[in-house]
Amino acid sequence: MKNIIYSAVPAILLFLMIAVWAQTGEKKVKYNTLTPEEERVLIHKGTEMPFTGLYYKHKDTGTYTCKRCDAPLYRSSDKFDSGCGWPSFDDEIPGAVQRHTDTDGQRTEILCANCGAHLGHVFEGEGFTARNTRHCVNSISMNFVPAPQTPGRTAKAWFAGGCFWGVEHYFEKEPGVISVVSGYMGGTVEKPTYEQVCSGRTGHAETVEVTYDPDKTSYETLARLFFEIHDPTQLDRQGPDRGPQYRSAVFYGTEKEKAIIEKLIRLLKEKDYKVVTEVAPANTFWPAETYHQDYYAKTGKQPYCHFYTKRF
Repeated sequence: MKNIIYSAVPAILLFLMIAVWAQTGEKKVKYNTLTPEEERVLIHKGTEMPFTGLYYKHKDTGTYTCKRCDAPLYRSSDKFDSGCGWPSFDDEIPGAVQRHTDTDGQRTEILCANCGAHLGHVFEGEGFTARNTRHCVNSISMNFVPAPQTPGRTAKAWFAGGCFWGVEHYFEKEPGVISVVSGYMGGTVEKPTYEQVCSGRTGHAETVEVTYDPDKTSYETLARLFFEIHDPTQLDRQGPDRGPQYRSAVFYGTEKEKAIIEKLIRLLKEKDYKVVTEVAPANTFWPAETYHQDYYAKTGKQPYCHFYTKRF
């Protein structure tokens, strides 16, 4: 009888341990299978080459998750372009990221709070955004879950920045843009022709109408691009093209759009850009002649007076 009691003790202890574990709700983390390169970064704390990651220029709306355990890490609304070569965020999803002093004793390493996977490093005091924080994250450390889409939801924006061929060319390549049409806006003549607009007497500016998906990009993103693909300090001209039809102008559809444009102009002026961009309410947009549409795509040429220049 004594031996039977002793032999039952280990079984009773095991049962009690299981019961305690169940009550404490100990977390089990499910790990995804990683490639050797993913292990090098997430497990062995490596770094991918700058400007090569899948999500460096990524602008879709959604959530970035941990490659190793699928835990949500960052929202797309907190992502910004710091120019450093890696995805940058100025905030994390609450409780998603842990900070530790790096082995170099200087930098602050960031890890997934759920599984401990290496994400990158965090820096403060650089002044990129109002939060003054930059999470510098390896693309390879993350997956992306797109936000649910709203079928058929579109918006329009109108920009004039010199010859509409070049402006159209750049906007057509922007993620979230559905279509771009070259045309005329801001004048007084109905159904103006190219020859009439070129006379400079109709009041129109060569303008592009941008149709975009507001779930994939924003009006401010498009407006920032506009100010970086033409020179907003040139009055009634753009490069070699001269005349009021080549003026820099934004035609806003709502007061919110107007406020965004005025904010961006204010930021540029604070950087000593002498902006002359006209800000006016949108009126009738007249599509240009067929031969003007998708000009560079049809001819294989490149813009001659539009070049991307980072200004923000």
